[in-house]
Amino acid sequence: MTEGNRAPWYYLVLLILAGESVFILPFVLQRVFRPTFLKVFELTNVELGLCFSVYGFVALISYLFGGPLADKFLPRKLIAFALWCTAAGGVIFATFPNYRSLQLLYGFWGFTTIFLFWSPMIKATRVWGGEKAQGRAFGFLDGGRGLVGALFGTLGVLVFSFFMTGDLDTASLADSRFAFRKVILVSSGIVALVGLLVWLFMKLPGSLEKEITVERITISQIGKVLRLPSVLLLMVIILSAYVGYKFTDDISLYAQDVMLYDEVDAAKTGTFLLFIRPVIGITIGILADRSRPSLWLLISFMVAFASATLFATGIIVNTSAFVFLFSIFILAAGIYAARSLYFSVMQSGRIPLVLTGTAVGLISLIGYTPDIFAGPAMGYLLDNSPGLEGHKQVFMMLAGFSLVGALAAYRYFKLYGIKKDESA
Repeated sequence: MTEGNRAPWYYLVLLILAGESVFILPFVLQRVFRPTFLKVFELTNVELGLCFSVYGFVALISYLFGGPLADKFLPRKLIAFALWCTAAGGVIFATFPNYRSLQLLYGFWGFTTIFLFWSPMIKATRVWGGEKAQGRAFGFLDGGRGLVGALFGTLGVLVFSFFMTGDLDTASLADSRFAFRKVILVSSGIVALVGLLVWLFMKLPGSLEKEITVERITISQIGKVLRLPSVLLLMVIILSAYVGYKFTDDISLYAQDVMLYDEVDAAKTGTFLLFIRPVIGITIGILADRSRPSLWLLISFMVAFASATLFATGIIVNTSAFVFLFSIFILAAGIYAARSLYFSVMQSGRIPLVLTGTAVGLISLIGYTPDIFAGPAMGYLLDNSPGLEGHKQVFMMLAGFSLVGALAAYRYFKLYGIKKDESA
């Protein structure tokens, strides 16, 4: 890829906007407003987890078939269409459908955000990074997505607070639904707008567009990708890291259940978590390109393991706001750093650029199975052991997966961690 044949800088900006916008409705609003979300949809933690499971089952199939699709069609077209379909689902979301309909909606989002979107986003990021900036490309992507998510979260809290007319502690179901409906509709409108911007401006030089697409994907090409040790290791690494990311959904509920914060303060805690992500993503991306991405990936898992173990002991209770937020920062630093880096090591793992979509689909087939089991598992632990004990069990599970991720990252580092390979 020559210098004049590179994707422009604003290509990554649009990719960042799209990369988080598409997940605002299915995930970010629940992360920031989890207590409120459970209230307005009249759900238990387990029921919400099962909605995520429906999403995960649809996503599982979508990863497999969406990967080759990303190698055949240009990212811009697939990403824009995915955003518009996801925003359309938001209109239904704002009607507060019953539990069964909500499960169907999550299944629909599993299709729009994964089959149409996921592999094209990863491939487009790898294209932007070229040969020497994979760490920055994926670090900026995840950090930028974190910033967009944090801004969405902040906007959501402002909209919710503005339209919440009653007292927060005694607000009726109708009051909470009125305010939360505004949050959903504003979010849906922004997602649709981002889709339009992507369609109009996220374009590549013509020669580069031809270079990154293939006419058809053969069985032998899929077999070639599957035989790569890097692909198998990345399945385990991403699965472990993604459990950590999914379990950050517990932070706002922890703030309410254990730290005894009200709805808005709990949502602000979730938003603080989102603001950590851009700082970590950008910082770790720069550090990784100056050193060895796989080494920093290993360090990230070690930090996540240590901090999750600390929460699992039950020490973080009845502490000052500073100690609580600092503990969250350390935990999130490990989780978000691993999330920022795991796709950046694809190049050092000798995965062909033109088959990136297929590789991402195969890796994600295993790596993102937490979409199926993490939500119900967390819901089961929280509902069956209310209060601090349930949260301790959640963090104990997180520590276990972080340890597995650290072992897989160590093996990846031993195979591909030579500096000359990672900058090749």
